[in-house]
Amino acid sequence: MAAVANGGPDFEGFIRSRSERLLRLAFLVTGNWDDARDAVQDALEGVLPRWGRLADSDTRDAYVHRCVVNACLATIRRRGRSRPVAEPQLLPQAKVEADPAWAIANADEAWRLCTSLPATQRAAVVLRFYQDLSFAEIGAALGCPEATARSHVHRALAALRSRLEEGQGNG
Repeated sequence: MAAVANGGPDFEGFIRSRSERLLRLAFLVTGNWDDARDAVQDALEGVLPRWGRLADSDTRDAYVHRCVVNACLATIRRRGRSRPVAEPQLLPQAKVEADPAWAIANADEAWRLCTSLPATQRAAVVLRFYQDLSFAEIGAALGCPEATARSHVHRALAALRSRLEEGQGNG
């Protein structure tokens, strides 16, 4: 593995150390492993020519996150508004509860609610609660100001609460 000319970490090593996390991020935004793989590959193809300038940058990770999220959003726009989750059983599971069926049903409901969000809000929620990024980092990943990132998360949570309450009122 050759190092980048400016002495920073090589691209291959960078990707090898982050590929699983980037793929999980893409899956949570797209809801489909095949789309996630395609989006990550598309994003990394765009990052490679710029790697010489990015290798030692403080914003390298945020830039790569932004590229992956943008590729996911482009994938979602190409395929249409909704698509069922291909493999819901592969979603990260919550801690084991007394009744595992309850935990599975709860995770499935949360996933269905999240997939009903607009793509940008879903990406903001995934970045905030799954990737544990700050609002500033979410803004950098989505290419928007920190206040807009906060707004995306706030609106998404309000929509999720509303949909959850509607669902409980029907039961």
